[in-house]
Amino acid sequence: MLIGELAERAGTSARTLRYYEQHGLVEPQRDANGYRRYDEAELRVVHEIRALLAVGFGLDDIRPFVACLRAGNATGHVCPDSVAVLRRKLAEVETCLDQLAGVRDRLRGQLSQAIEERERRCLRIR
Repeated sequence: MLIGELAERAGTSARTLRYYEQHGLVEPQRDANGYRRYDEAELRVVHEIRALLAVGFGLDDIRPFVACLRAGNATGHVCPDSVAVLRRKLAEVETCLDQLAGVRDRLRGQLSQAIEERERRCLRIR
């Protein structure tokens, strides 16, 4: 399939596919006239790339998943390098969640103090 068809089937643009190609994630074959031609396997690769980008992975993080697919695996997350990236990403997410929980607790405390102070002021005015 040509780049336009792949873009349509993958729900992206030809520009995005060329960007993935520049980063070594998508590998088209070239016709004699220079047109990019893709096989069905590239559609699977593009779906994997888009799914991983959607949950916050960077292009460098995605490389092991693409390599895993290219090695003939049904999914990109079963290879050791992909598992290592998943573990690292999970640790990053857990750290962010811990930080957000701290922010939430501080905000709750500030809100509680603000409400208490407001109620004290209202009682003094009466």
